[in-house]
Amino acid sequence: MATPCSAVCEQACLRGSQRGVGADPIRLFSQTRFADGVRDPTSVWRRYSEFEVLRNYLLVTHPHVVIPPLPEKRAEFVWHKLSADNMDPDFVERRRVGLETFLLRVIEHLQLSQDPIVLSFLSQENGWKETVNNTEFQAKADSLLKSLSATFRVKSPDKRFVELKRYCDELHAIISQILKIQMRLADRLYGIYKIHSNYGRVFSEWSAIEKDMGDGLQSAGHHMDVYAASIDDMLEEEEHYADHLKEFLYYTESLRSVCSKHELLQYELEQLQYALLAKKQQREELSTGMVRMFSLKGVTSKLFGQETAEQRQSKLQLMDKEIAEDERCVSAKTQENRDFVEKAWKDVERFQRQKYKDLKETLRSYATMQVNMCKKGIAVWTNAKECFNKI
Repeated sequence: MATPCSAVCEQACLRGSQRGVGADPIRLFSQTRFADGVRDPTSVWRRYSEFEVLRNYLLVTHPHVVIPPLPEKRAEFVWHKLSADNMDPDFVERRRVGLETFLLRVIEHLQLSQDPIVLSFLSQENGWKETVNNTEFQAKADSLLKSLSATFRVKSPDKRFVELKRYCDELHAIISQILKIQMRLADRLYGIYKIHSNYGRVFSEWSAIEKDMGDGLQSAGHHMDVYAASIDDMLEEEEHYADHLKEFLYYTESLRSVCSKHELLQYELEQLQYALLAKKQQREELSTGMVRMFSLKGVTSKLFGQETAEQRQSKLQLMDKEIAEDERCVSAKTQENRDFVEKAWKDVERFQRQKYKDLKETLRSYATMQVNMCKKGIAVWTNAKECFNKI
């Protein structure tokens, strides 16, 4: 399915219109502003897999950023009357909206929007994959994935990230429950509304055998049919609100990724500190000749005699160089860790503000939709009542 994505930013805007079923890429219309104010439009086609490559690149290149999630590739939390086929036109349209939201999130982010790979994604027709692959991000991604999948324990974790990780787990569980409830309610509502079509059929049959009551019963049956048919559009609209919740369900994975990257940095720092401490202890033992604990070196010294003063001095000089180098590594890793924490937490706070704003609007709009749904039901039964009054 070929579908459009639209977004607007200082550098480019994306715009398009839906094509027929049969193709898979997404068309982006990028427009670059020139000095004279004239825009030169260029159309670019992107596949879903290219969006995945872009996001993986952003995860590696901007590790402290809460990277926006992509929409689901296959439908999840779908009530049984909707298709779960990833080529279903309705689902593809919803995925188009999700990809558009992803691009908007990226473009609205001050740092991500300035990334040259992002800008080339919006404008470079051919060779974009070669451009992004030349950054060697995939090797870094594989190394990062291998590191993050390893089991390690941090001795001095940052409590803020520990709490954030716990919050992610709880938020994921809560949104999952909401989506499951919504899915069950959709099934039940669909059944309840469609049963009203039986009213329409029965009232129509009844009107055929009544002379004086026929017109009123026929009209009431028509209102019941309209009521039964209205559920399709209502539940389709409800699915769009569910997609907004799903976005933040997937955002929890982005938050966990930031927490895991911080844990990895902290673990690497602690390992460097431990190695530095061990070398300093070895130097102290070498300079004083006192071994604090059992070691192979101590046994060897007793069996084959002590080292000469020249040998000891040479080893001390070598160890001093190694310790100085390790101290520089610890200092650099400490600064890297501090910079990561500062940038990451700043971006987490930005995400939290965005989340509060977006979820508030989604929940309010969802409540408004439910109120309107009830009003339509009241209007249908009010009209039916008027039909009965005319009998």
